[in-house]
Amino acid sequence: MSDRQLAFIRQAARQKRIILGLRLLIFVLFIALWEISTKLEWIDSFIFSSPSRILFCFLEMAESHTIFYHVGVTLGETFFSFFLVIVIGILLAVLLWWNETVARVLEPYLVVLNSLPKTALAPVFIVWLGNNMKTIIVAAVSVAVFSTTITLYNTFQEMDPGKIKMIRTLGGQKKDILCKLILPGNVPAIISAMKVDIGLTLVGVIIGEFVAAKAGLGYLIIYGSQVFKLDYVLLSIVILCLISTGLYLLISLLEKLCLKHYSV
Repeated sequence: MSDRQLAFIRQAARQKRIILGLRLLIFVLFIALWEISTKLEWIDSFIFSSPSRILFCFLEMAESHTIFYHVGVTLGETFFSFFLVIVIGILLAVLLWWNETVARVLEPYLVVLNSLPKTALAPVFIVWLGNNMKTIIVAAVSVAVFSTTITLYNTFQEMDPGKIKMIRTLGGQKKDILCKLILPGNVPAIISAMKVDIGLTLVGVIIGEFVAAKAGLGYLIIYGSQVFKLDYVLLSIVILCLISTGLYLLISLLEKLCLKHYSV
């Protein structure tokens, strides 16, 4: 390895450390400013809470295991909804790719459903499905499944026509094109869609829990705001930030493993 390459690697590593340090500095300054502002009464700690109050609230709820129960409910609903979004999205995208007539008929409806505010549908889901977990799951799936279907369908359509022609020349059928080219060739695109879907699904679950839950972080947010225990609200928001970051990093790790496999 040449000196120029080593210098480039060192510079890249240094730049990475600087970025990480700046991120941590911004976070620490934000937390410190928030805590100091409440101690000096620049802001009302009853309304805005504070890092120390949120920590004490977490420890109190952790002692009774209440917070872990709510987190577990939200995570369970998120994972199940995420699984449904990926399966349904892939199946619908395959259907649209397989039958051009169906694609032309359904595409405008998918666009409309994707652009429709899902919060407006939540009360309707309650009337249709009742005040239960089914409403939460349907609300979460509806947030992400249409965008996933459209994105994957467009990606399937952009597959190299030369490769498709080569499979047809060798006697392959449409199912061979799907199983040996379209799906394997779009695994990175599917994982990229998963990175977006995991966040959207979590948002959908929280929307559902706002209106149709008896447990979960969304329920805790609504309950805390109703009884003016805003520590519950902000604690739930902090935990949601941590959950969304962790889930995103998990999918990113899966993406790196996938790209490493494809590069071999």
